[in-house]
Amino acid sequence: MHLSLRSLQNAHEHVEKQFAPSLLPVAEGESFRIVSPITLSFDIDRQETGRYRLAGRVKGEIEVPCSRCLEPYALAVASDFDLRYVPHVENLGEGEQEVEEDDLTTAFYANDQIELDHLVMEQLHLALPMKPLCSAACQGLCPQCGANRNSTVCACDQKWEDPRLAALKALKTSKK
Repeated sequence: MHLSLRSLQNAHEHVEKQFAPSLLPVAEGESFRIVSPITLSFDIDRQETGRYRLAGRVKGEIEVPCSRCLEPYALAVASDFDLRYVPHVENLGEGEQEVEEDDLTTAFYANDQIELDHLVMEQLHLALPMKPLCSAACQGLCPQCGANRNSTVCACDQKWEDPRLAALKALKTSKK
């Protein structure tokens, strides 16, 4: 899915698109799955020759595994972005250059087209929490038997002793 820059009629335009989950390229082994249509809305401003500024929002719902209990759950995502697009030919990659603050918000386009599916997927990746939790009260998995503590109660002994310290514990109990 592309946005043709040649089709832009004004220096400032508003674009809204909705993508079905099947249209977005989620790679094999990805940490999430798209479960609802993704809405992309943005303003595009034509700046200097060949440069464009896109500022907008990506909204939708994805399914991620909880980092404690590993059960998948739906997560609402809303990510704002403000990017500058420049032609791909400007990225010559000659020599070493220091990365500046503006470089972090710069993306590239080719053939007078911006790839919107790449923009959406990038924003979804950036919106992922570092440690997704199905709820703040999630009890996770039992470290001994692997049972999900949110749905079952296991009879495992929850007291754990570090076997590396057994010699010190034996020394302490023998002195009593």
